[in-house]
Amino acid sequence: MESWCLFLCGELENVSGQGTGEGEWFCMKLIEKFLTKSGCYRAGRKIVVKGLMIHSVGCPQPRASAFISNWDKADAGACVHAIVEPGGDVYQLLPWDCRGWHCGGDANGTHIGVEMTEPATIRYTGGSDWVETGDGRNTESHVSATYKYAVELFAYLCRMYGLDPLADGVVVSHSEGHRRGIASNHGDVEHIWKRFGMSMGQFRKDIRAAMDGSETGSVSGGNGGSGAGVSGLTGIMGKAAAMAEKMREYVKRKNPSVAQSVLDIVPLYLSEGEAEGVRGDVAFAQSCLETGNFTFSGLAVTLEQNNFAGMGVVQNGVKGLSFDTARLGIRCQVQHLKAYACLDELRNENVDPRFKYVVRGCAPYVEWLGIRENPQGKGWAAGAGYGEKILSILKEIAGEGGSAGSGGVPGNPVEPMSGYVKVFYKGRDGVSVRTAPCMGTMWTGWCMRGFTR
Repeated sequence: MESWCLFLCGELENVSGQGTGEGEWFCMKLIEKFLTKSGCYRAGRKIVVKGLMIHSVGCPQPRASAFISNWDKADAGACVHAIVEPGGDVYQLLPWDCRGWHCGGDANGTHIGVEMTEPATIRYTGGSDWVETGDGRNTESHVSATYKYAVELFAYLCRMYGLDPLADGVVVSHSEGHRRGIASNHGDVEHIWKRFGMSMGQFRKDIRAAMDGSETGSVSGGNGGSGAGVSGLTGIMGKAAAMAEKMREYVKRKNPSVAQSVLDIVPLYLSEGEAEGVRGDVAFAQSCLETGNFTFSGLAVTLEQNNFAGMGVVQNGVKGLSFDTARLGIRCQVQHLKAYACLDELRNENVDPRFKYVVRGCAPYVEWLGIRENPQGKGWAAGAGYGEKILSILKEIAGEGGSAGSGGVPGNPVEPMSGYVKVFYKGRDGVSVRTAPCMGTMWTGWCMRGFTR
């Protein structure tokens, strides 16, 4: 079976008291491996993601492949969105907005479900009770590692869907879901975390810290300013780093005959961006790319259409959208960017007729605006390196050479991955696994997680 993976790298500083306190480098490898044979996947039901639920598999099995082979069947009663291994491999098994069968309750219709594998050095004695079978070192190492990678995955998903991990009911465990009446009676994940001083309260704080800690750096000011996300990726939402004068200087260098009317509208990118929380300098750089630095040479749209981002040009011969004023054209572009970047409501009245066609939150980073580079295969444009071209323009606006996002930019210690790695998995790993691992008082509960469809 063929899969795709995306590396998300970063630094966790003394997560939940684990590690040295000096920061530990890690790299989560997000591998897309959809369970296309499962009844859950084939049902094709969609959800509006309102939260994330963390699970633990409930049996001493460290290998995700053992569960994947059981879940990828038409008669399987359970299916989660992702499963985390201690080595950093995170397998995405369903599209994030697919309705999973992970909790046996209403949260199947609102929450993404993520499982963590468990160490081989434990033995369940009944319900969620377990005992150590080794010297404890492997168990603690496994639990600490899956915790850290779960933090990074949840931070990634919170950014993608505009979720606040500290808000009530957004990030919950299966057992918390049961107490809220939205999940079946399980003891995970607290049953295993509490032995090592971990808690859901700290988990939520660590997710928030991971989100805040990586939102530094951008394409200006040497270290990137604001807006960078996972592995140095540049967020679309946020404050603009470039000022209007810098933007004007750039376009005049590239297009000495640029119309005065273009120079006059540059501040609108900043004001319209500010209104929606979108980086106006990102929108301007995109317009420079889409219009050939406002030359409109060989393009379907013209300056008079006030369409500065090819809005509505979905195929050859289509002229694209037209707007009465430049402000409305820029507002439409900004709103379209916001549709890709997050799930937040628009603050101004919607002037984007194509807003409804966007998969909300599928491209929170500039680098993911290109369909080829987007983990979900969504995006604004099909051309290779679309987002990187926008970032290259941003760097030039800021007076920096080279292409944006390179590992050589100070403040970006991890060089962002470009594209994807193709990986192959063949056969089963041969290890034994309970057919229906579960926790809590209902030993059949795990099989019934997906019952409420």
